[in-house]
Amino acid sequence: MRRWLQSKIPTEETLKAHPGLRWLGPLLRRPWLWQLTRRRVAAGAGIGVFFGLLIPVLQIAGAATLALVLRANLPVAAFSTLVSNPLTYAPIGFAAYKTGSVMLGEAPTVRAADWGQEEAAESPERDNMSWTERLQAIGKPLFLGLLVFAVVFGSLTWLLVYAGWAAVVRWKWARRHPRSRPQRSSST
Repeated sequence: MRRWLQSKIPTEETLKAHPGLRWLGPLLRRPWLWQLTRRRVAAGAGIGVFFGLLIPVLQIAGAATLALVLRANLPVAAFSTLVSNPLTYAPIGFAAYKTGSVMLGEAPTVRAADWGQEEAAESPERDNMSWTERLQAIGKPLFLGLLVFAVVFGSLTWLLVYAGWAAVVRWKWARRHPRSRPQRSSST
């Protein structure tokens, strides 16, 4: 599992060359940032998903900062921020907006057409709204939904990685150390 993970995560040199992480400089030399242990990898994955869902910009910088503070695996934290990207952010944002609207008890004021789906009919009041008015209309429900998604999915990612790692270790140990089973006597 470690070899597969090492082949997928960015290297120390790649992260040091990243423009958003150069400011960390000497902090990137900490050996525990690169260790592939269950606790550090699970924490890194959870942190990365949290920041990947919470903010659309500077995700890697936020994840790297928290990974430093919590002594999590930095490459895993940086890599797992990619859960949101230009292809997935519109559906994530729309679902977060709907979730936030429900949690606030407000009727959604933005339709699917406002999120890039052109099939929905155009509305005259939407045409008269400026971008700032649209942002204000979706702001509170969107940010609440993104915060809920970030906390829930970040925690769930941590739990799944931690439990999955433990299950793989137990499975591999059981394969290497088969229990001696008593031989059945065949009596006919």
